[in-house]
Amino acid sequence: MSTLPPPAAWYPDPQNPNHLRWWDGVQWTAATAPVAASTAAAATPAVRAKTHTGWRTVAIIVASLVIGGILARLSPVAIVLAALAVIVVGLVVLIARPLPGVGLRTRRSGLAALGVAALLITGGGVASASPSPSTEAGNFATPNSIADIPPTASASRPTPTPVPTTVGTLTENVAIPFERTTIDDPLRDQGTTAVVTAGVDGVKVITYRVTMVDGVEVAREVVSETVQTAPVAEVTAIGSKAPAPPPAPVPLVQQGGGGCDSNYTGACVPIASDVDCAGGSGNGPAYVQGPVRIVGSDIYDLDRDGDGIACD
Repeated sequence: MSTLPPPAAWYPDPQNPNHLRWWDGVQWTAATAPVAASTAAAATPAVRAKTHTGWRTVAIIVASLVIGGILARLSPVAIVLAALAVIVVGLVVLIARPLPGVGLRTRRSGLAALGVAALLITGGGVASASPSPSTEAGNFATPNSIADIPPTASASRPTPTPVPTTVGTLTENVAIPFERTTIDDPLRDQGTTAVVTAGVDGVKVITYRVTMVDGVEVAREVVSETVQTAPVAEVTAIGSKAPAPPPAPVPLVQQGGGGCDSNYTGACVPIASDVDCAGGSGNGPAYVQGPVRIVGSDIYDLDRDGDGIACD
């Protein structure tokens, strides 16, 4: 024969004899109370406790209906959230564990919480179905749902057309400037220069990733760079050849000395197989520094222009 557990009530705390602990009919709960407080509570007449319980039940029912109606008038979301919260608390007390902190110590109180949730929903439904006094007076009632809200100027605006965005590639040819170098050229005279190799710019191909928004470029990113044609350096030759030394001066025969041809005056024209003007194109072997006046016969053909003055 099985023994039934004791009913739910306050019993001496097995861990602290100065306190009482609540037994919910199945297990000990976390609710405790001093011995004096529990004794006073136990001394209350049973009839008075039943009367208070009846009035409390009626008050909870009426309050639940009224609160549900108020929340439904304020917002449909509020009544739904409130009912869900009460349902969750009731299920926790009914299935998992009591919540003495909110006055729910037994599974019966969990069932009562579920009933309160149902009353909240019922009160909200009745309030939503009944016309609002403000609606009857001037049709300025708060809408019960989003569908009841009249369209406004902002809601009537047309939906903006999505801006087309495209991403593509673009290639660009960029010139690579050529370099300039010089070399020494011993075959050229000093102070002279000449370009022996013409410089040519190279070509570099750059590939970009381009982002276009509504036909306007908004971003460009370099993807790759490739040298298509290498540049050719310009080479300039600088001459380093020293100039030839000037010809040695030709010794001149002093005028008035012996060995001068009498056909000429103003300078001594030597008597030789041939005489040329100094600094001219003749090849000698003798030379005379002019000017020389012809006084006789120009046997050496020094007066080329025939004006009577040679080597002028």
